[in-house]
Amino acid sequence: MTEQDTDIAMIRISAAVDPTSSVLMSVQLRGALEYGIATGDIPANTRLPSVRRLAAKLNLSPVTVSAVYAGLQERGHIEGRIGSGTFVANHAPPPAANMLQMAEFERQIKELIQAGQQLGLSRQDIAFRLSMTTPPRPTPVRVLFLGTFLGATSAYAADLQRYLPDGDSVTAVSIEQITQGNCPKADLVVCPHTLTARAARLFGLLPVLGLTLIPNEPTRIALAGIAPDATVAAVSYFDDFLPTLKSGVTRFAPHVGHVTTLPLGFDGLTAFLAGVDVLIYSTGAEHLRDTLRHDQHAIEYRHTPDSSAVRAELMPMVDAIRTNASRQEHRDENNREQLG
Repeated sequence: MTEQDTDIAMIRISAAVDPTSSVLMSVQLRGALEYGIATGDIPANTRLPSVRRLAAKLNLSPVTVSAVYAGLQERGHIEGRIGSGTFVANHAPPPAANMLQMAEFERQIKELIQAGQQLGLSRQDIAFRLSMTTPPRPTPVRVLFLGTFLGATSAYAADLQRYLPDGDSVTAVSIEQITQGNCPKADLVVCPHTLTARAARLFGLLPVLGLTLIPNEPTRIALAGIAPDATVAAVSYFDDFLPTLKSGVTRFAPHVGHVTTLPLGFDGLTAFLAGVDVLIYSTGAEHLRDTLRHDQHAIEYRHTPDSSAVRAELMPMVDAIRTNASRQEHRDENNREQLG
């Protein structure tokens, strides 16, 4: 990501922070940064503005911005690099892991060729026998998708399942279910970036991958279809998601003249919504649909896993887990044969 791209993302997020809102500016800023990271607006390894620069841009106290940065760093979303500044943390699996797997694969090929030549086989004979060998059934990988709301998380899991080969599974589970002791067996935990620190605490030794989520296609289409002269309100279940909600609506419905953003706990919310044409609500605020008239329109701001992040981050991790599991099965089989 170039410095210009970073500035564009920061301008979008800064515009989403509303000093007239009933939500504290520190909460708005934390949410704008946290969800900006989670949705990929601020990618991993992006250098963030200094405390003083961001404070001056938002007309905030440097103490407020510093406290927000400290909170995000404690959650593992950002990190300080000595002499360089503050950056978005990179939780993707290191490329070195793939290099080690390839080196191990090449070593095994050399051993196979050597063993074949000792039996008098040519390289062509070995290649022919390899081509005629029935490949072993891949070891299935069990992925657990952790989220806040089970309905939305189930949709994320279903979207993610399409990227995985047959045999692999994705199970949706909410934080509430985990805290109640309902924890399905899994090889890998996937969650939004905003939940990575909590997931790591909940699942101990299991690998955890924070995955970027973006507004799904139905959401983008619905936002683009809003009439330019419509009176629009956007309501967030979480106060700190308001800036991201506003930024997303502005991006996908730039033709709409004005959008009023409100927290779910806003006093007089029902009365205010009675005067709008379109309600955009975040997941968790579905009950607001029941308060609308038949001539009002509601759009849920629903997310989906980012396909680029799935291919670049999740799939290599799944493949590595599968490879390690296959090796362990092979070692266990050899041990059983030796004991037998």
